[in-house]
Amino acid sequence: MPQARDVSLSFAMQLFRILQSQGIGTRRDCMELIRRQQVTVKDLLVTDPEQEFEPVALQFSVTGIRFEYRAQAHLVLHKPAGYECSQQPRDHPSVFSLLPPYLLRRGVQSVGRLDQDTTGLLLFSDDGHFIHDHTSPKKQIGKTYEVVCKHDFSDALIEHLLAGVQLHDEPLPLRASQCVALTERRLALTIQEGKYHQVKRMIAAAGNRVETLHRRAIGGFALPDDLAPGAWNWLTENDLVALKSKV
Repeated sequence: MPQARDVSLSFAMQLFRILQSQGIGTRRDCMELIRRQQVTVKDLLVTDPEQEFEPVALQFSVTGIRFEYRAQAHLVLHKPAGYECSQQPRDHPSVFSLLPPYLLRRGVQSVGRLDQDTTGLLLFSDDGHFIHDHTSPKKQIGKTYEVVCKHDFSDALIEHLLAGVQLHDEPLPLRASQCVALTERRLALTIQEGKYHQVKRMIAAAGNRVETLHRRAIGGFALPDDLAPGAWNWLTENDLVALKSKV
């Protein structure tokens, strides 16, 4: 059965409503932009705010900036260090300041959080089902981190992490689903739960300390090599499929 969001795309929409749904502005703002000849659709000028268009993959420009209609926003950000995953940060800038205003107006949320000193893959969306699917531990979708430890570690540390470490506020031991040594102090570690400071606490419980932490993959989707810190991209359909992979 097709998802509801796809069914809704089979109906034509008035142009000002299309713009409003994409976070371009308020109803009045969008109507004024169209009347002032600031909007083109498929490279053709449109001046009637109520002219209807089929929104599926509709391409349009507003004040020279090109857009493609998206029923829901799914995007990836390469989070730099020194940013908080909060819209009301206390000590550091917000990761939301790295996104354009039109995404903020359509209400995108971060999918989970990374500590201010943790870098790497961070998802955003305005799709409630997507957010739930990628924050619920029941989905058992692995999150892979690259960890630089303070001290050299032995095979015993990896075995400990794979077998499970007991944290003082957890009823059961937490274990890594995968753990691979990359160098004498660097390892790739995959977890499924996403609890508070989980990787740092697991490494500490195993007898070492995290110096730097970088999330490089969720499920089968890896942070693109060409996505610079602070930059973001729309997720493709293939990316969305990869995110659901438990590999």
